[in-house]
Amino acid sequence: MNTITQALPFPNVEPDALLALVRAVRETGYRFITVTPATHARVNARPENARAKSLRDVLGWSRPFAPDLLPPEVSSALKQAGALVPHGNDLCATVRLSSLDGGLFLHSAYPPSAADAVFFGPDTLRFVDAVLDHLQAWTAPVHRAADIGCGSGAAGICIAKRVPDAEVALVDINPAALRAAAVNARSAGAGNVSLHQSDMLRAVEGRFDLIVSNPPFMIDRSERAYRHGGGPLGASLSLQVIDAACERLSPGGSLVLFTGSAIVDGTDPFREAAGALCAKAGLTWTYREFDPDEYGEELGDPAYGNVERIALVVLTATRA
Repeated sequence: MNTITQALPFPNVEPDALLALVRAVRETGYRFITVTPATHARVNARPENARAKSLRDVLGWSRPFAPDLLPPEVSSALKQAGALVPHGNDLCATVRLSSLDGGLFLHSAYPPSAADAVFFGPDTLRFVDAVLDHLQAWTAPVHRAADIGCGSGAAGICIAKRVPDAEVALVDINPAALRAAAVNARSAGAGNVSLHQSDMLRAVEGRFDLIVSNPPFMIDRSERAYRHGGGPLGASLSLQVIDAACERLSPGGSLVLFTGSAIVDGTDPFREAAGALCAKAGLTWTYREFDPDEYGEELGDPAYGNVERIALVVLTATRA
C-alpha cells in the first residue's frame, strides 16, 4: 500500500519544504476562500490588484510580489520548495493555499491552465459539505472509503479525520494531484490514507463502504485533467464513477457523487442515465439539484449549443 510519505507534491518541488510552508502560513492566521477562475480573473484585473500587498495576495490570489514582502519563514519555505518563478522584477508562487475544515489545502496557483493542474475551488467546498452531511446522517460503519478523482484530497482527508479507524484511499489518475494530496494529508494529520494512481478503481483492490467523487463534468477543449468530463455533454466520467461504485460497493455501502448536469429542453439526460445504471445494479438512489444554474459563462461554447443551464447535482446510491 502506498503511504502518504512516499509521494512527492508537484514536479520539481520538495514535499517536506511544502509541508513546512503550510505550517508556517498557518501560524500567521492566514485564511483564504478560493473563488472560481472567472471571479479570480475579474478581481485580479482591477488595476489596484496588479501586485501583491499581503500574504493572501501571494498564496490566495496568485499575484506577483516583491521579494521582501513575505515573512522570512514563508519566504524561506517557498524557496526551499522550489515553488517560486520570476515575474519581471517580482516573483510568483506556483502553489496556492485554501481554507477548509479548519486547515489549509495546497493546490495549483492561478490560473490552473496546465493539463495536470490540481484544482480547488467553490465546488470543492460544496462537495465536502455534501459528503460530510451524508457521513453525519449515515449509521453504517465505514471500514474502507475511497475518494475517486481526489484532486487535492480534500473530501477523503475530511473523511479520514472523522473516521480515524477507517482506511481511506485517495485515488487519482493525475500524479500531481496525488503529490499535493500527500502534503495535505500530512498537514491535516490524516495518517489513515493511502495514495493510488488509478483510472477509477482499476488499480485499487477490494470493496468499499463509502465511495465519494467530484469528477470533472465540463466540456473542456484543452482536456485538462481536473475539468474535462468527456462525452457529448461532459457526463462520461461521472457515469464511470457510478459504474465503479456499482461494482465495488460493499453490502450497505454508499456512493456520494457531486457533479454537474447539462439540462437540455427541460430534461436531465445525466439523471436518466445515472438512474438506469443504479437500477440495473440494484442500488437505491436519490438525486437532487444542489444549485440549478452554475457556469453560465460556458453556454457560449458551441459544444453547449442546445444546453439551457448547467446544474450542480448530488447523487447518493446505496447497496442493500
